[in-house]
Amino acid sequence: MNARELVALGVPRDCIGVAFDALKASGLISNPAEATRRIGEILAGPNGFTGDPHFGPLAQAVLAVRAQLAAAEESLGRNPHGVPSTFAQWGERDDPGSMDQMTAACELPVAVQGALMPDNHLGYGLPIGGVLGTYNSVIPYGVGVDIACRMMCTITDLPAATLKDVFAPTVDPLIRALTGGTVFGVGGAQKEKLDHAVLDMDWNVTKITRESKDKARNQLGTSGSGNHFVEFGIVTLTEPALGLEAGEYVALLSHSGSRGAGAAVCKTYSDIVTVRLPKSYERFRQLAWLSLESEAGQEYWAAMNLMGEYASANHHTIHDRVLKLAGAASLVVIENHHNFAWKEVHDGKSED
Repeated sequence: MNARELVALGVPRDCIGVAFDALKASGLISNPAEATRRIGEILAGPNGFTGDPHFGPLAQAVLAVRAQLAAAEESLGRNPHGVPSTFAQWGERDDPGSMDQMTAACELPVAVQGALMPDNHLGYGLPIGGVLGTYNSVIPYGVGVDIACRMMCTITDLPAATLKDVFAPTVDPLIRALTGGTVFGVGGAQKEKLDHAVLDMDWNVTKITRESKDKARNQLGTSGSGNHFVEFGIVTLTEPALGLEAGEYVALLSHSGSRGAGAAVCKTYSDIVTVRLPKSYERFRQLAWLSLESEAGQEYWAAMNLMGEYASANHHTIHDRVLKLAGAASLVVIENHHNFAWKEVHDGKSED
């Protein structure tokens, strides 16, 4: 028998390994017909097999999973606010896909309120440009694969004339600074191992962050792929702002996130939460949520915040390296992140 056949019989995915151990110990692994009959008996009445020398652990595991799902059905099936949640929309963009996704997200039992930004478009579960407030819970896939992805802008002391003519020789050092200061591409890593205080933080908060630390060290100062970039441009201040006089400035702008470590955290906890999701909520698979009162929810929250620190460190490392190679100094830094969850209090209730 294989895992797919066991699942087809009704064995919970969390119990597949235990089921294989039981079949091997009993000698039924090579007798599919008898194995199917015995598994069926256990699933029909697991209480009668808890003392079985071979199948006892499987019966106990099945009972534990069923109890967990029953508790989830009872606790998650109620909207704590008593009324369906809705969402507000900004801008005139009316993308049917993102509208449908936002409507579905607001039907989650833990949903409180949603918002759809002007740049909205189809995403994975939650639309890009969508914001969802939930009660005492967090949605790993709603936060996203690239946890704490952000943009960072450093306004420099370089003269604006440096970039007035993109074909001028003054641009060449900036190009070399970009190519030498960061690395692009899937799985890209710096040739030299860089250092940052974020690597001295506690990466043992979860098993997956501990296992991802070496990858994070290798990818510190890298930009990834997709819509991630690092570039120089001109910022025009029409009036004094940010402690600067009005005028034109050369700025360095970057967009990237927590790289492979963040992706590993997302996958780990998305897998955990989708396995635990009751069948009645199967349509919310990409919006499966973790209660912040659960052990997994607390672990994810700690890992997500660590990935936020790492993503910020990644940007600062890139900017420090590029500016050093370009012979520029920083005047002002502006940094803001997305792909994240925050704890907030609304109407006296804590929501996330």
